[in-house]
Order: sequence, then structure tokens, then C-alpha cells
Amino acid sequence: MYIPSHFQIQDEDVIYDIIENNSFATLFSQHNGNPFATHLPLTFDKNKEYLYGHFARPNPQWNDIENQDVLAIFHGPHCYISPSWYETNIAVPTWNYVAVHVYGRVKIVDNEQELMNSLRDMVLKYEEPNSSYKLDQVDSKYLESMTKGIVGFKIKINKIEGKAKLSQNHSVERQKLIIQRLEQITNEDNQKIASLMKENLRKKS
Repeated sequence: MYIPSHFQIQDEDVIYDIIENNSFATLFSQHNGNPFATHLPLTFDKNKEYLYGHFARPNPQWNDIENQDVLAIFHGPHCYISPSWYETNIAVPTWNYVAVHVYGRVKIVDNEQELMNSLRDMVLKYEEPNSSYKLDQVDSKYLESMTKGIVGFKIKINKIEGKAKLSQNHSVERQKLIIQRLEQITNEDNQKIASLMKENLRKKS
């Protein structure tokens, strides 16, 4: 990923938070010699050495993905930045955004217990703490039939890159103008970008 130095996220904990909070990823690999992508949730193991996920068995991407070097993209908030918000007309539109790229090698999960552990972790991550749904309480025969329809995998993480393009290449005064305008827009992504920009300015002050 192209990352100018002032947009690079150096703090690993910040990168991990982005992945945790935006864990519905896009996974790219090569299939039959062509780029192929699937949109799916990916979750860390406890040591953050692997990402776990699963394909629907009819999805052909899994057929030749084992031992491939792949790219998983985690998309954070993003929004349009209008030059009309600046104090000058000598400007062009741009886009602010946050993204993390994870590179690694894939291994198909053949071990049934490892697959079930990854599914359990995924359910626990996304269900509300007081949810009545518990994977362990699902009828075992039904669960067995459903798991036959998926193919579990894990990605051994080799490299992680994080980028936060938050107008850091503009003056503090201009960043404040952008924040003011973003906070007036009710769109959730605009609000999140404004909050991240404010936090970034606080860290520099």
C-alpha cells in the first residue's frame, strides 16, 4: 500500500483496534491465475499471529488458496473532503480514510476442534454480551450439517500496514475547518473521521 510517512500508523495497538472494529474484510488471492476476492469476517487468534475465517464451500476461492500469500484489507471510516471548506480556492477535492492491509500465508483448517474454536470465537465477538444465542447450545447434528458447508482457514500474518489519511498534510487551521464541517454532517463515517482528526490534533498539541 502506498503510505506517505505522515499518513502511516506506527502504533500497533491502533492498527489492532482498527482490525477489531472493522473486521468484515476483503480477502484477495489468485484463483486460476486471476485475482479473486471474498468479503468475509476475519478474527484474530489470542496471540494475534493468525487471522481466522471460513469460506462457503461452493466458493471456488478456497480450492487453490492454501499456501498462497494473500492480502486482507480492513476498511475503516472514509469520507469526501470538499475544497469549499478551506480558506482558499487554491485546492482540490480529496478523500480522508483509514485502512489496514494484512499480508500472510493461508492454511486450510482441517482440524474440527480448531474450526469450532474459531467459529465460537467469532460468535462471541459479534453477539451482544447478554445475547441468548450460544453456539454450544445449538443442536449438534444441525451444527455438524452446517459446518460441512464451510471451509475454515487461517492466515499466518507476515506483515501489517496501517494508513490514516486525516489531512495531516494540511495546516492545523485547515484541519480544524474540516473537522467543523464534518461534524455538521450526520453521516456516521463523517463523524468518525472528524473524531479521529480531533484525536490526532490532541496528540500533537
